[in-house]
Amino acid sequence: MQMKTELPQVFDSFAEARKNGFLAIKKIKDAGKGVVGQFCTYTPLEIFMAADLVSVSLCSTSDETIPDAEKVLPSNLCPLIKSSYGFAITDKCPYMYFADLVVGETTCDGKVKMYELLGQMKNVHVLELPHRQDTPEAKALWRAELVRLKSRVENDFGVTITDDMLREAIHKRNIERRLLKELYELSTLCPPPMSGLRQLQILFGAQYKFDWQEKVDEIQNAIDSIRESYDAGDRPIAENAPRILITGCPMGGVTEKVVKVIEDAGAVVVAFENCTGAKQMDRQCREDGDPITNIADHYLQIGCSVMTPNPNRFELLGRLCEQFKVDGVVEMTLQACHTYAIEAYTVKTFLKNRNIPYLQLETDYGTADIGQLSTRAGAFVEML
Repeated sequence: MQMKTELPQVFDSFAEARKNGFLAIKKIKDAGKGVVGQFCTYTPLEIFMAADLVSVSLCSTSDETIPDAEKVLPSNLCPLIKSSYGFAITDKCPYMYFADLVVGETTCDGKVKMYELLGQMKNVHVLELPHRQDTPEAKALWRAELVRLKSRVENDFGVTITDDMLREAIHKRNIERRLLKELYELSTLCPPPMSGLRQLQILFGAQYKFDWQEKVDEIQNAIDSIRESYDAGDRPIAENAPRILITGCPMGGVTEKVVKVIEDAGAVVVAFENCTGAKQMDRQCREDGDPITNIADHYLQIGCSVMTPNPNRFELLGRLCEQFKVDGVVEMTLQACHTYAIEAYTVKTFLKNRNIPYLQLETDYGTADIGQLSTRAGAFVEML
C-alpha cells in the first residue's frame, strides 16, 4: 500500500496553527506509522491502537471549503458533511491527506452517500452501524462489522492484531476516558474552575494528541493545574453564573461560537453531552473476556439520535443535569441534521418534565448568525 509522505504545495499558505498540525502528522508519516482517519464516535479506536496506528478525527468544523464541496454536494446538506468532503477534495486537511485508511459509518444517509464519492479518491471502509442497541441481531451485526474492520486493518497494514493487543488497547483507552471524565467533572464544583470554552478546547484538542503517553500526561497535568489554582482561591467564574449544559450535534471549531454567546451573556457552560464531551468518556469498556465483544458492546451503547429508540442519551442527559446542577440546557442543532432536529422535541419534553429550562439553537459553520444567536442566548440566560 502506498503511503503519502510529502506535503502538498497548498499547505504553505495556511495559518501557523494549522501548519503545526500538518507538520505533526507529517512527522508521524515520516516515522513510518500508518494513519487511520475516522468521522464518528462509534468508530472503535482500540482496533487501530492495537495495530500501532495513529487515528485521527476527520470531521471538519469550518466553512472554508464548503463552496468547493457544493460544486458536487447539495447546498442544503449538513455543514459537517460538506466541510469534511470539501477539505478532502481540496487537500486542505492534513489528516485526510495523510490517512492511509478512512473509516466511515452508516450513522446518516448524507454521510453514507458522501462516502461513495470519497471512495473515488481515498481508501474508504464503511461500518454498517445498526440503528438499534437492544436486540441480539443488532449486537451480532455490529460485532461482525468490527471483525470485518479488524481484518481490513490487518490486510491493509500487514499486521496481526491479537486478543492481547486489543486488551492492552482497551486498557489504555479506559485510562484516557477516565482522565478526560475526571477533567470535565471538575466543573461540578460551584463555581466551576474553568469556562465551558476552555473545557471544550481541552476535550476537542485531546483528539489531536497523537502520542498516547504524552496525551495522558498532559491531561493529568491539566487536571492538577486546575485543581491547584482552584484550591489556591482562583475563581475565574462568578458564583452566581447560571450553569448550562450543551447537548446536540458534535461541537468544535466554528461551533464554539455557541459556547461563546452563552458565556458572553453571563452564564457558564459546565457540561457537554455531545460527542466531543461526556458521550464518549462517561463509561469504561469491559476489560475481561472476549475483547472484540467488549469493544462492540461498549461502542454500540453510545447514545446518539441515530439510534431508535435512544434511551441511553436520555439516561446520560438526565444524570448530567443532576450531577452538574444545571440551571438550563441548550441544544445545538446543525442545519439539515434531521435526526437531532427531530429528537429535539423529545429532549425538550424530557427536560420540561424535570422543570429544566431548554433552548434549541440551530446553526451552521458560518458566522453570519452570531448576532441572532447572541440575542436568543442572552434572553435565555436572563430568564434563568
